[in-house]
Amino acid sequence: MKENTMKKLQVLADAAKYDVSCSSSGVNRKNTGRIGSSSVSGICHTWSSDGRCVSLLKILLTNYCVFDCEYCVNRLSNDVERASFTPEEVAELTIEFYRRNYIEGLFLSSAVEKNPNHTMENIVKTLLILRNKYHFSGYIHVKAIPGADEILIRQAGELADRMSVNIELPTEDGLKLLAPQKSMKKLFLPMNQIKEGIDKSNYQLTKYRNAKKFVPAGQSTQMIVGATNESDLSMLNITDKLYKSFSLKRVYFSAYVPVNRGNNLPALNTAPPMLREHRLYQADWLLRFYKFEANELLDKENPNFDTNFDPKMIWALRNINEFPKEINNVSLQELLRIPGIGMVSARRIIKQRKVRKVTYEDLKKIGVFLKRARFFLTCSGKYYGEKNLEPEVIKEMLNPKARFEQLKLEI
Repeated sequence: MKENTMKKLQVLADAAKYDVSCSSSGVNRKNTGRIGSSSVSGICHTWSSDGRCVSLLKILLTNYCVFDCEYCVNRLSNDVERASFTPEEVAELTIEFYRRNYIEGLFLSSAVEKNPNHTMENIVKTLLILRNKYHFSGYIHVKAIPGADEILIRQAGELADRMSVNIELPTEDGLKLLAPQKSMKKLFLPMNQIKEGIDKSNYQLTKYRNAKKFVPAGQSTQMIVGATNESDLSMLNITDKLYKSFSLKRVYFSAYVPVNRGNNLPALNTAPPMLREHRLYQADWLLRFYKFEANELLDKENPNFDTNFDPKMIWALRNINEFPKEINNVSLQELLRIPGIGMVSARRIIKQRKVRKVTYEDLKKIGVFLKRARFFLTCSGKYYGEKNLEPEVIKEMLNPKARFEQLKLEI
């Protein structure tokens, strides 16, 4: 590998580490004698849909940027080392890394160099070289650049497996404060173009076997947690809207890492809000798989999650009047609302009920987390929790406070 290329790789791979909106493809791209495979495979140090950990070359095309977003390490006014790959260099790097069995695919993001069309055109050129010159059939995830021409978005979507447009900040006010060159309208436009392309492709595939696939693994986005004062409710509302309006596969959350100084930013010594990020991911799971609504989990009186407890537990404690639920009678959807019961254990309960009643002793074997669940269920009418079914009592039982101070040894 050339020394100049290696230097660029170090700079642009490091610059890409703040982008977390990558995931397994979950797509089967046919391989007819070409190199590379994306058969239900994913990307760099993540999990594919069949449970395997797979790898990806994750880089930026360039970190030269015309935008001056306050939260971004690559902002125009930052004095950082800059570099740019040519499309040919990215394609060659990808193939060389693949041939050495280092990676299975490519995650290509980019800052906006010169203008959106220039950057998006270079991304498309990279994909054309990989697919047509090197006949690479592996997984490719690229960023759609807001403001780029619709034709370029379309070309990228026909060549890539997944595309993403990063929202970064969940409200218009947040963008005005830290990224005034951006707006929600501009960010939503390519997301809508991708959704329309996916819908059109899916329709054509029902009629024509050889119709072109468009972003077969869907689209995703990323939001920064903690760069501004937006509440968890704001972030969850926009997350819910994105799923419903643009059929996103995933919304990723990234705890803000202070990299710049600014009056509107957290101090450089502020720790990233990792636990808050974790709670948002848990809430996102409830939205996607447990049929919760955003306004059920949070409201104006409670705009932020309690970091001591997971979102489903807090919902259950706020709706304690709905419990306990009889484990042998309630529906699958009601089972999923009981803390400590997940999708797998709920289905096992339903399956066993067809044969015989579920006992309390069965629940642990089934996989129910009884330390939480026992407060919210009954088995054949018998309750196994505390007699006082009060939220504060349950909280104390689940997260007891330290009752004794550690003794200090004086020498």
